[in-house]
Amino acid sequence: MIKDRSQAICRSRWFVPAFCLALGVVILAASWLGGHPGEGLAELALMAGFGLFILLAGRSETIRGLRGDGRDERFAQIDLRATAVAGLVVITAVIVSWLVEIARGHSGSPYDWLGAIGGLAYAAAVVVFRWRG
Repeated sequence: MIKDRSQAICRSRWFVPAFCLALGVVILAASWLGGHPGEGLAELALMAGFGLFILLAGRSETIRGLRGDGRDERFAQIDLRATAVAGLVVITAVIVSWLVEIARGHSGSPYDWLGAIGGLAYAAAVVVFRWRG
């Protein structure tokens, strides 16, 4: 029952726009605390604008798939592959950034612990998926 309800919320056309707005508010609060309220307001406007675009651009199959209300098995596979590509790009960027920092004579932080988190998450996922499947 709870799983069905959470899937229904995530598949609502309002979820991604609301998430964008909520994230914009969090960015505003963090920027405000950091002494840069103007930047936070700009980021809030950017996130709210993107959320509004996603909400109003409903005729596109791609937008509906990204938003969640147009998902089917085909789009789930597209999403899975896109997530894998994005993960590989981020992992590559973390490794390259770590190498650059090491070559500059720095400690490599924070890229060292980001790489460690990514590696541990990957290994844990392999173990869990192997155990379950």
